Amino acid sequence: MADHVAVTDLVRDHGSPLYVYSASRMRDNVNALKDACESALPADRQPLIAFATKANSNLAVLNLFAQMGLGADVVSGGELHRAIRAGIDPGKIVFSGVGKNDDEIAAALDHGILQINVESEPELNRIADIARRKNKRARVAFRLNPDVDAGTHEKITTGRDDNKFGLPAARVAALYQQSQSDMFLDPVGISLHIGSQLTSLDPYAEAFQKLSDFVYELRNNGMDVRRTDLGGGLGIVYEDEDAPCLNSYAALIRDLVLPLNTEIILEPGRLLVGKAGLLASRVLYVKETDTHRYLVLDAGMNDLMRPALYDAFHAIRPAGPQREGDYMTYDVVGPVCETSDTFARARSLPPLHHNDVVAIMDTGAYGASMGSTYNTRPRAAEILVDGSNVAVIRARETLDSMLAAEHIPTWPASKPDKTGT
Repeated sequence: MADHVAVTDLVRDHGSPLYVYSASRMRDNVNALKDACESALPADRQPLIAFATKANSNLAVLNLFAQMGLGADVVSGGELHRAIRAGIDPGKIVFSGVGKNDDEIAAALDHGILQINVESEPELNRIADIARRKNKRARVAFRLNPDVDAGTHEKITTGRDDNKFGLPAARVAALYQQSQSDMFLDPVGISLHIGSQLTSLDPYAEAFQKLSDFVYELRNNGMDVRRTDLGGGLGIVYEDEDAPCLNSYAALIRDLVLPLNTEIILEPGRLLVGKAGLLASRVLYVKETDTHRYLVLDAGMNDLMRPALYDAFHAIRPAGPQREGDYMTYDVVGPVCETSDTFARARSLPPLHHNDVVAIMDTGAYGASMGSTYNTRPRAAEILVDGSNVAVIRARETLDSMLAAEHIPTWPASKPDKTGT
């Protein structure tokens, strides 16, 4: 079920593969984080929750969060455009990322967003130049790389000194001081983000302590630090992880960050949407060889990239009535022409046949937002369910719409060379 609606009914009405999101689950996730913060922090020191848009950038999802007063953490001009189109207040938008181009910086300044998180000296210089040209003052925060190992997957850790993100403390201090003397820059604070899918709070404790020590150091050297951006990264349970306790997380903020007397920003992504979504898919074939039994689905790695990219685990469940019979061991695969198009190996499932519907669970984050048209496969439709209400929030892509942007050149036919070739 998705809220009060059967997933099999949704597939019957809207086809497959199909992303299905629960609005009520998203609200519950937001409220759980808000409740934890309200229990630990004074009423006048509640953090701005800026949803990490890259986790799920559908306009309907962003609008749901806008209605709950959330801001957005964006990492591209496209995400900035989406967030504003969805109704998120530009004054609650943070622009992160190591590679902002001139047009993106200009758009951020034109919209008057809350802050741009600076990740390098060349980037700071570009922001200053563009702000000068526009006669605007750019609010900037500097991303500190605290050299903290988040203990998460190698490809989603961001806070070690060998990651591309952020700057060491000495460089941040120099740039912060430099920016204070530039009339087109307004240095407002320090940001950090140490990784994604963290299930232990120990790395946060280490990073927040380093952040606190660094803010005091900057202030002792005459710098005004008014805001701390603590990033996101809180994990969810995909398989057998221990989910981080939100009350304990908020208590860390109370103990290590609240004494700084700064505005506080949190940037959760996966935490708010991951378990609020599933990818529904039909069984195409059960293929048996001498050594393996393959469950071939109509969803592929172009629809859900995480297993191919990170060897990520997702539970897989039958969506309809379960057949009687012993469980079987399947390799669950998609139709894409890549061996990496594999969702699970040696997964124990009940007997499944052609056209049965399965749900790949916990795909509300980094599912559709990472989707592609590889193998010229149309992107899946997306559905939002709220109680018994159902809305198509992204129509299924068609072959015609995929090809509409492509053009065959109409150059004159080339003349053969002297050899006749």
